[in-house]
Amino acid sequence: MAGKIPDLHAEVRTGTGKGAARQARREGYVPGIVYGGGLDPLPINLEFNPLLTRLKAGRFLSTLFNLKVPGQEDVRVICRGVQRDVVKDLPTHVDFMRLKRTTRINLFIHVTFEGHEAAPGLKRGGTLVVVRPEVELEVTAGDIPDHITVDLTGKEIGDVIHINDVTLPEGAKPTIERNFVIANIAAPSGLRASEAEDEGGEGDEAEAEA
Repeated sequence: MAGKIPDLHAEVRTGTGKGAARQARREGYVPGIVYGGGLDPLPINLEFNPLLTRLKAGRFLSTLFNLKVPGQEDVRVICRGVQRDVVKDLPTHVDFMRLKRTTRINLFIHVTFEGHEAAPGLKRGGTLVVVRPEVELEVTAGDIPDHITVDLTGKEIGDVIHINDVTLPEGAKPTIERNFVIANIAAPSGLRASEAEDEGGEGDEAEAEA
């Protein structure tokens, strides 16, 4: 049930020290380092524009990547730090950690919904309100789910779906301990307006009787 892991392309950086790093930046690269996994640290260069695009997309520090470096075996990595220019706020150096298949990491996993046709609340005109389209889970690097599934069968208007109502893949667990809300079935706008009018009318009658 492993999800697709995005590729991250880099090149081996020749030379070490600040001079080599400055040269890389002048040539349109962001220097980085890959460490861990029982191997020697590997200095790398990443193209500036693709890296900046990924950073702007968000959750860069909680995304597992398949690092591809010419002449090296592909390896799964997760970012452990991004240094930025204090004035321009642009990346100047990136640290990556190699992961073993047994390593536990926190990742955001997509939530899918099924059983719409078997939900009485939706048949009556209710609306599925998704509070969390993604959920952060602690998972094993070698067995990452590409989604978790919420079954809407039997759900009525007003029902609320919490994380504890969802069967998670084996070995996965939420990073948040509380039983947070994932979605709910909201009443149709017409029904909500009607209920509000009824409540208002009851209040007027009570005032009149008083």
